[in-house]
Amino acid sequence: MKFFRHGAAIAWMLILGIVVAIVLSVKLLQDTAEFRFERDVNRMVFNDNLDLLNNLRAQAGTESDSVRQLLEAPVRGPNAPYLVISIADHRLWYKEGDSVLFTAPVATASGKELVGASSGQRWRFETPRGRLVVQSKDSNPAWVPPDWHYVEQARARGLGLVHLERGQNYAGFTVNGTDVIQPNGQPAPAPKEGHELVARGNLIVPPFGTSQRRYLGTLGTRRLDLGDGYGIHGTDEPTSIGRSVSHGCVRMLNADVEQLYPMVPIGTPVYIY
Repeated sequence: MKFFRHGAAIAWMLILGIVVAIVLSVKLLQDTAEFRFERDVNRMVFNDNLDLLNNLRAQAGTESDSVRQLLEAPVRGPNAPYLVISIADHRLWYKEGDSVLFTAPVATASGKELVGASSGQRWRFETPRGRLVVQSKDSNPAWVPPDWHYVEQARARGLGLVHLERGQNYAGFTVNGTDVIQPNGQPAPAPKEGHELVARGNLIVPPFGTSQRRYLGTLGTRRLDLGDGYGIHGTDEPTSIGRSVSHGCVRMLNADVEQLYPMVPIGTPVYIY
């Protein structure tokens, strides 16, 4: 009888040990998820990608469409094609196993840091290293610049900065719906880099959701979205290819990204080193 009682005690101890191990495993998974979430949020804040979140809110449906596209993406096997990008070599490869299906030169981030004159906010322009995933694709993408773009432009031209808010009138400039209205009562023209709105010695920063905060052509003709504001896209500055000049994204010649675009499905892994 003592043997059976002893055996039952051992069994209960084993069961208890298994339950404790399961609880600890779940706790570890939760802690890991929370750590990754905090890391991603910190990275988004550091790179001023709160601007990106505001832009997403201004473009209703974008988030759900991206989630739907990811969920509908086919399950990829171990030998499925993948993208590799070398920051040092400024080159992209689309590979399947050891075979190179496509390769092209690219531009990557400058590695520079920008500090806002008045706010003291810092932006570091780096291409992220590691494993990313193609989350969505779009043709003729529009670029909604973060605030650092206007800081750069104002500094280069010796101007101050004014954020035009909805309901505000600055030097005759107001916001009506999705347009910034000029003092002459007409909507301001489509934005072009280097030709931003200026009044009283200040460069005007349009609010998110306005047409004047959507640049067409800057990202070229195609984009593979990697999330968190990063992407592989074309460019309106072909001479930048092969150099470290971007603000974080991977640039390609429009002809090259147009050739790559139909080859790469959503869900494709992207390895950047």
